[in-house]
Amino acid sequence: METLTNNADGSAGSPEIRRASEASRPATLSGHLGTFDIVFTVLAYNAPLTVVTGFIGLLMSLGNGLGAPVTFLCAGSLMLLFAVGFTTMSKHVPNAGAFYAYITAGLGRPLGFGSALMAMLAYGFMMIGMYLYAGVVYSSLIKHLFNSTPLIWWGYSLILLAVVAVFGYLRITFSAKVLTLALVCEVVLVFVWEIAVAAAKGPVGLNPVWLTPGAAMSGSVGLGLLFGVTSFAGFEATAVFREEARQPDVTIPRATYAAVILLALLFASASFFLICGYGPKDAMTRATADASTIALDSIGLYLGHAGMETVNVLLCSSVFACLLALHNILSRYIYCLGIDGTLPRSWAAVHKRHGSPHKASVMVSVVMLAIVIAVIRSGVEPYAGYGVVTGVGGYALLLLLVMTSLSVMVFFMRKSTNASVWKTRVAPFVSFVLLSVIGWLATVNMEILTGNVKVATDLLVFIFGTLIAGCFYAARLKKTKPDVYAAIGRQKI
Repeated sequence: METLTNNADGSAGSPEIRRASEASRPATLSGHLGTFDIVFTVLAYNAPLTVVTGFIGLLMSLGNGLGAPVTFLCAGSLMLLFAVGFTTMSKHVPNAGAFYAYITAGLGRPLGFGSALMAMLAYGFMMIGMYLYAGVVYSSLIKHLFNSTPLIWWGYSLILLAVVAVFGYLRITFSAKVLTLALVCEVVLVFVWEIAVAAAKGPVGLNPVWLTPGAAMSGSVGLGLLFGVTSFAGFEATAVFREEARQPDVTIPRATYAAVILLALLFASASFFLICGYGPKDAMTRATADASTIALDSIGLYLGHAGMETVNVLLCSSVFACLLALHNILSRYIYCLGIDGTLPRSWAAVHKRHGSPHKASVMVSVVMLAIVIAVIRSGVEPYAGYGVVTGVGGYALLLLLVMTSLSVMVFFMRKSTNASVWKTRVAPFVSFVLLSVIGWLATVNMEILTGNVKVATDLLVFIFGTLIAGCFYAARLKKTKPDVYAAIGRQKI
């Protein structure tokens, strides 16, 4: 780490400035989140039931078809490879902030601050998309249960926004309990469906003779990997909750690996049983005809009317859990920037009773309310809007993974450590190369990823513009506020 000196270029503040800065900082977060609390929070953000019911069919139809189970295992392996360097670096950058802290430590403060703004936009886009999707699924559920719906779709989105605002204001352990309950119900439903398919043995049995190297390499392997990797988006948020974790040096790595492994097993097994449930030939025919209903139809086929009723309810709880997890992640990004002084330090205030970043949480709620109302007034079709903004958000997070892998390599080139070459050089380099390839695939297939390449392009210009603006702003802070500049990235100087 750097040492603060009174350099002529103003790159760091004097010891007096540092002590004054530290004295003015608000109290930091604290908590007792265990490994499973963090795992369930991150898995809830991934909305696994939504992936199973809406994403696997898409991967089969546009990706590598019957090779979907292998694709999810390969994507999970790539994320584990990324996690090797990510978790090794966490011991040397013991601060909350995830992308913000890690990219700063390896690639410098300007790019680190720009990446923080980029990450906030990415999570924000995904949150906006989920509010649009929430209006659709909640409206559908109410109409299904009562044969009518008293509210237009956006009415449910606004109600959900208010509920998420309340939960986000409270102690994180309370949110973790809610997220755990929602996630367990989702996973149980998927496993019950898989058991039902296994018991019935499907129309042609469970023998995976169709799962050959030829099947795994069929169709578009590149698009399959792209969809597979984006299914894991958000697992890196484990590091955001570092200050609220018990024994973070142990808890965060465990939670990161556990989240990736559980997601890989869940998605691979679900795609396997989905294919077995119809038989390979019929599964591909159905996926090609309508990728959005293939999984839901299979659940109805094997679990009957009760299964369909349950999945409709749990889709709603899955969306709520995802929104609450996103709200908590965004709140903590604002808290981190407030602590460092790049945002008003009052926004980093910690609630005396709940121990939550309550002002940051309120800020997220207010901004989301304003944006959601603006989107509603624009007359956007909710499902189409959901596809565009979540696709762009996922793309931005993928690029941040690439930058983080590069940052890990650069960081360990500069810093001596007892960690193995595998952890500090090989794994980060391989993950950087492979993630860069997938990032390129996402770029050239933007229309497939988002559904509307023109709107997506405009949003991406905004995201990259924010990244560049953040870099310039950080460079300005180096001259005008060296103490704030020195604190960028949650660095302990």
